[in-house]
Amino acid sequence: MSRKIVDCRDMPSESGCTLTLTGGEEEVVAAACQHAVAVHGHTDGPELRDAVRASLRDAPLTAGEGTFLQFIEFGTDRIGEFEALTEDWLQDIGADRTAQWYVLAADRDRPGTYVEVVGFPGYAEAMRNSEHPATARIAKRLQEMASGEPAFRNLDVISSRTP
Repeated sequence: MSRKIVDCRDMPSESGCTLTLTGGEEEVVAAACQHAVAVHGHTDGPELRDAVRASLRDAPLTAGEGTFLQFIEFGTDRIGEFEALTEDWLQDIGADRTAQWYVLAADRDRPGTYVEVVGFPGYAEAMRNSEHPATARIAKRLQEMASGEPAFRNLDVISSRTP
């Protein structure tokens, strides 16, 4: 589910361009190549596309004021299956997905306990995501592989900052 980012400031340039593009990998490569041709005078082709693809990196996660976060804590001894289940969900929900990012973490102090944090633009988008049939299917399958009932926490971001 990782969005990609490319930033002109990371490329050698005489123009001092500061354009940053973020999105799906293929979308970013296509848009960056169009920009490189139109603004920087490059020639489109495999060499340019390879250079752009090599400069892609994962976009940073954002959780600013108004963002809605959902924490899901669960226990399982089948975490590999859970990660495969997440990939199935991504395919199943497709463009209807409103989740912007997620982080899956293992609890160091409680082996077999995991927390997934999912970021949404806001509460309404999270509820649309939760009501989607693909999400209902993943929730049911998670309950089947979890040891005990998953715990959900719904959080509104009040503020955030990068130190």
